[in-house]
Amino acid sequence: MNPNNYVVIMAGGIGSRFWPESRVSCPKQFIDVLGSGKTLIQSTFERFKACVPLENIFVVTSIEYHQLVHDQLNDILPENLILEPERKNTAPCIGYACYKLAKLNPNANILVSPSDHVILGEARFQNIVENSFRFVSEKKSLVTIGIKPIKPSTGYGYIQYLEDEANLFKKVKTFTEKPNEELAKTFIQSGDFLWNAGIFVWNVSTFMTEFEKHLPDLGIMFQEIWEDFNTPKEHISINNIYSRFNSISIDYGLMEKSDIVSVVPADFEWSDLGTWSSIYDSLEKDYLGNAAVQKDLVKIYDASNNLIVSPKSKLVIVEGISGMCIVDTPTALMILTLDKEQEVKNITSDLKRDKLDRFL
Repeated sequence: MNPNNYVVIMAGGIGSRFWPESRVSCPKQFIDVLGSGKTLIQSTFERFKACVPLENIFVVTSIEYHQLVHDQLNDILPENLILEPERKNTAPCIGYACYKLAKLNPNANILVSPSDHVILGEARFQNIVENSFRFVSEKKSLVTIGIKPIKPSTGYGYIQYLEDEANLFKKVKTFTEKPNEELAKTFIQSGDFLWNAGIFVWNVSTFMTEFEKHLPDLGIMFQEIWEDFNTPKEHISINNIYSRFNSISIDYGLMEKSDIVSVVPADFEWSDLGTWSSIYDSLEKDYLGNAAVQKDLVKIYDASNNLIVSPKSKLVIVEGISGMCIVDTPTALMILTLDKEQEVKNITSDLKRDKLDRFL
């Protein structure tokens, strides 16, 4: 494996669209949401062990999840756990990790990935990763991995690219964040749009140049503490500058503004497991389209196209309903139609407004 290739796994989100299974104290990346025997972050970590040396895998997360990461990832080196003092969206998170790695290895090629995605077709995924590392080591480009859409989803961002049959990597034309259904259908029909998987690859030098060009305020602050990275002073310096950061995504702050972004169309199956509908799509179903995480203790009668998530020890009976999402946890029960799963984020906002934070 190339010692200049690194992976940064982002694991600091709270997964609000995945409530009530995902809670602030234990968000979805630390849960075995599909009943596979591994949590999402464990599966992600194992996937990347086949792509880069173990000592080159870093996890960036909120300081409150330090123990969860430590407990679930036995192989991670203690010094490879990067702790954010507060959540400021993905631009500060990724910037922190990349500047730290740049100080460690100025020739680093870095893949940045969320911790809570499902990817099927490991060999095809590894091939895309290897090609991407090679491309960014030779070209000054920020690469994003794109997924061929299988339906007009309104929950994903879309990437339009310029067709170039001679190259695997296509120049990005436009980004569109979560379009309405009518626009999403138009994108699908056009044939030149991909879902934005939120997985990025770049050489750290290229990244820093573009980051400081399009996010100069953040770049200046990271440069202010350059000498402190990978030293005992890093923690204090990061705490001092994080409070000054604006909350901004890497997509909006950098990827949508840079003119050297390329996309590589992926040929593996992918889901970001961002909503209950995506969980339903990822699970095995019975002949009537019902899916259950703990299926041995779920009995279904005259019901179709439902998702049932329940505790391991609980018997659940479902009869006479269709298209429902039923999520039962020790402290909350949620029942809503699957086509309304985008409303979960509004539900959690209402709970916070009504001072029911203990359920979040």
